[in-house]
Amino acid sequence: MSTIRMGIVGACGRGASFRTACEALGDIVIEAVCDLNAEQLEPAAERLGARRQFTDYETMIRDCPLDAVIIGTPMQWHVPMSVLALRHGVSVLCEVTAGVSIPECRELVAACKASPAVYMMAENYTYMRPNVIVREMVRQGLFGTPYYGEGEYIHELKTLNEITTWRRKWQTGIAGITYCTHSLGPLLQWMPGDRVARVCCAGGGHHFRDPRGNLYENDESTVMLCQMRSGGLVKIRVDMLSDRPHSMTNYQLQGTDGCYESARAAGEPHRVWLRGRSPDANTWQNLDDLATEFLPATWRQHAATAARTGHGGGDYYEVLDFVSALRGEAPAPVGIHEAMDMTLPGLVSQQSILQDGRWIEVPDSRAW
Repeated sequence: MSTIRMGIVGACGRGASFRTACEALGDIVIEAVCDLNAEQLEPAAERLGARRQFTDYETMIRDCPLDAVIIGTPMQWHVPMSVLALRHGVSVLCEVTAGVSIPECRELVAACKASPAVYMMAENYTYMRPNVIVREMVRQGLFGTPYYGEGEYIHELKTLNEITTWRRKWQTGIAGITYCTHSLGPLLQWMPGDRVARVCCAGGGHHFRDPRGNLYENDESTVMLCQMRSGGLVKIRVDMLSDRPHSMTNYQLQGTDGCYESARAAGEPHRVWLRGRSPDANTWQNLDDLATEFLPATWRQHAATAARTGHGGGDYYEVLDFVSALRGEAPAPVGIHEAMDMTLPGLVSQQSILQDGRWIEVPDSRAW
């Protein structure tokens, strides 16, 4: 596959942010774009350099010669759009989460198994510079055995709910932690070979109303405990409604020989302690001071280009990995089962919070 013919869905919104990554790679042709917003579609097609434009996704998949499609649409369309592409042999790079229900996740797994095409979930927080450094340290064994982690996604959405209205239902309109992949994804990569076996979930109550006077169904702060298959524990907190300064993501990792804490505010350092590497048992090191040694060569090689894309360069690196998977050079790092490992715990948390925080088993998609 020399030149990759790419389609971008959601071209008037999130999908447009992949332009820089596609252009930088040089061997991607944006063959077509698709969006329901007919008024803005032509300008979007011009900005993206697309040869064709569609308002109907099925028509684009059926009639346009595509090798792959980037799906940057609201969450509830991810599985139907991914499945349709896979059934036509078109590879998929899909935004998070992989799906919004367990039955449709089963459908997606079945479609992946039946298709020769590649599926990858675009979890860009796994590509953030600090997260990549920690992952490399874990790979080299510097944390010993990781056994505890924390991930937080704190992003107030009340105003954005009214602009991108799908969020009102699918992100703040459901009890539990549906949108967990940004906080859980990096932690799963720091606990390689492990997965969430069961979860329990509880919330801190309902204190805010939307502009129509309705309480949000999602608790302002929700916590999910994840018991890992290995016996380890992960705590996930998601808060998309509380009034507070923007924090976005926070992470912690504890292993037998090291620990990591991300910065919680602007100007603070990401810090790490490593047995045998840190000055003493009570002294943190600035993670950036170790970047030269542990930042992977690929990240350093493409850092300038990646900086022009979104999510700290994550949008670039995930397209880079997707293209490598399309060419058969390496498996997709967040393939279908990794996508399920990041998505399914949040869907199960919806059941737990409605059952007073009962522990509930998380299915393993590998057995489907």
